[in-house]
Amino acid sequence: MHPTVRPRRLRTTPAMRRLTAETRLHPAELILPVFVREGIHEPQPIASMPGVVQHTIDSLKAAVNDAAEAGIGGVMLFGVPEVRDAVGSGATAPDGILNVATRAVAAEVGDALVVQTDLCLDEFTDHGHCGVVDARGRVDNDATLERYRDMALAQAEAGSQILGLSGMMDGQVAAVRDALDDQGFTDTAVLAYAAKYASSFYGPFREAVDSQLSGDRRSYQQDPANRREGLREARLDLEEGADILMVKPAMSYLDVVGDVAAFSDIPVWAYQVSGEYSMVEAAAANGWIDRDRAVLETLTSIRRAGADAVLTYWAVEVAGWLK
Repeated sequence: MHPTVRPRRLRTTPAMRRLTAETRLHPAELILPVFVREGIHEPQPIASMPGVVQHTIDSLKAAVNDAAEAGIGGVMLFGVPEVRDAVGSGATAPDGILNVATRAVAAEVGDALVVQTDLCLDEFTDHGHCGVVDARGRVDNDATLERYRDMALAQAEAGSQILGLSGMMDGQVAAVRDALDDQGFTDTAVLAYAAKYASSFYGPFREAVDSQLSGDRRSYQQDPANRREGLREARLDLEEGADILMVKPAMSYLDVVGDVAAFSDIPVWAYQVSGEYSMVEAAAANGWIDRDRAVLETLTSIRRAGADAVLTYWAVEVAGWLK
């Protein structure tokens, strides 16, 4: 007896495997997170993220031009200020590093890339939390929303086309959407970090933004044990007017990516975070895995789970491979 059903027929050659692939990667589905730091005169390598740097304004301009040439979908900007305070004043100051960088990038490549900005206070506060801290040391949700409204207007005025709401405050999408619409920024889109988990995989990012955090963010970011809660958060953000939903991190939460993609009628993105990047780079540097295959496999798994686009530090490099 011989089998009549032979799935291997569709795996016989590279051409056959390419023809029957169910999931594909395209440069336009990749978004590059970039860091720009105030007060430096040349790019600063990030030790825990080999190949990633904190940019100057000039090196940032060069990087986003490379990204545009590669054909990726967009860039997500993170600012690292020289001076921080309790309320993150630098986040809303017109001459704050993130707003200066946004204007520079919008002028440089605003017609070729979607310019996006991180809307959160953690890089700008001297305590490292994503919001305003009250007298008892807790993050005050509603006071933080007022700061987010001001940040939204500052970033929109600077030229950001998509605001990435990553703070995980209750009601943040509605608050920001209201502020934008009230001031005439009706075309500025809101990317809701709808299901953002209190993950151990953010470690290298903390170095990248020189985080001042002591303690943790578990009172506002989600418990990694909770799957249904991710769906609840996503539904709330959808009801509040989000234009795009985000799941973060990606690889450890592919079930949540799939859940959100299954019900959402707006785009669903995922963020391949710093720890995911650094693990592959470290294993490859030790000769334990094939780096390029691992990079493509991780990104394909995120797309296969249902993400329409992926934020990844490999965006420009992978776009070059795909071309």
